[in-house]
Amino acid sequence: MEFKHISVLPDESVRMLGVKPGGVYADGTLGGGGHASLICEKLGESGTLIGIDRDLEALEAAKERLREYKCGIVIRHDNFFNIKSILKDLSIEKIDGAVLDLGVSSHQLDEAERGFSYNMNAPLDMRMNREDNLTAADVVNTYSEEELRRILREYGEEKNAAKIARSIARAREKKPIETTTELSDIIKYSFPPQKRYGDKHPAKRSFQAIRIEVNGELRGLDKAIEDFIESLRPGGVLAVITFHSLEDRIVKNTFNKLKTGCTCPKDFPVCVCGNKPKIELVNHKPITAAADELQKNNRAHSAKLRAARKL
Repeated sequence: MEFKHISVLPDESVRMLGVKPGGVYADGTLGGGGHASLICEKLGESGTLIGIDRDLEALEAAKERLREYKCGIVIRHDNFFNIKSILKDLSIEKIDGAVLDLGVSSHQLDEAERGFSYNMNAPLDMRMNREDNLTAADVVNTYSEEELRRILREYGEEKNAAKIARSIARAREKKPIETTTELSDIIKYSFPPQKRYGDKHPAKRSFQAIRIEVNGELRGLDKAIEDFIESLRPGGVLAVITFHSLEDRIVKNTFNKLKTGCTCPKDFPVCVCGNKPKIELVNHKPITAAADELQKNNRAHSAKLRAARKL
């Protein structure tokens, strides 16, 4: 299947980076190379792009897309959580900017066999990196009912988490749950009839939650953002695009923590904590997709862009 992914907020995010010719920039979620190609256009021959992705299919597609550019391009099959070790391995001390486009890609959703979609029948997989061991089938069939309930409630913000977890536990007693259709139907029939059909599929939040668990998308995201900020040169910008409230909350809270200076009680006469602001916000309110982008890409509806500049 041809790799197809429509980048979200590409112009807005790259514009925030203020790409300098000859600079060093990282795309921590390379995907099909949409954001990276815009960065490469501005870098010139002396600049360097570091492209990171967990999905080998994405890396191959990006290599092809970026082949025409003359800047230095370094591709890494890795998790952007490991930015510090990646830079150390490349003998690069600091970078001038970075972009992170969080969540699942269009291609991963559209390729049935990857098991991300509740609309297409496929084995329960959901791994962004197919070399990882944990799959959605493992989560659904081996996690305790209590663990499933926690994941659905915490990562999916699913109000019906207890009923869904109970239905999954009962279904797998008869036979392992092996496909996306099986799981989707179990979830759907955990809802009362009047809530099984509507604009939003009843399995949407649960599939999101299981995917997040399989890929560890939120565990350590705050630390990864801090590591990217530490890896920037003064004046460098980190732009982050999120697609659901959990991601956005972590990004927002981490940025707010890093922009805060002294944390001493207000009645202290002098600062004793020594904390100083590490960043300033590039935009105080998240940027969302414009009407023309929304018409072209339905998946841009929930996207929010936040950016921070290192002091």
